[in-house]
Amino acid sequence: MMASIGNILAGIFVVMGAMFALVASIGILRLPDFYTRIHAASKAGTVGSVLALVALAIVSVQTAEVLRAIAAIVFFFLTAPISAHLLGKAAYSAGYRMWSGSVLDEMEEDLASPPTAHARDQEGATWTDEPERGNHRP
Repeated sequence: MMASIGNILAGIFVVMGAMFALVASIGILRLPDFYTRIHAASKAGTVGSVLALVALAIVSVQTAEVLRAIAAIVFFFLTAPISAHLLGKAAYSAGYRMWSGSVLDEMEEDLASPPTAHARDQEGATWTDEPERGNHRP
């Protein structure tokens, strides 16, 4: 009796995870710019993957499999938002501009402001200086 309830519950989680993965894939195809696409991929894709891992943890009979599923869930929740943020920041710095219908561009003022003291290295070079080639100290 309890095993069949677990299987039904795991099936519900797998279907919900597949629906979130479908929403993420549709978002990647249909959203207007790079930034909204990585948002769809990171948020809905993460939730879909986590729901599938929860289903795995429910039907698993070995403790090691459950612990691996829990570790993967924690890994997804820790890495997906950070990697999406860094990818978006790098794309903006590389010149990918936002969709013309975007309401707010908070990064524009960050790029226009001068560098702070934290942007200088130990030798006093500014962030615009390029490193010298072949002149590395141990």
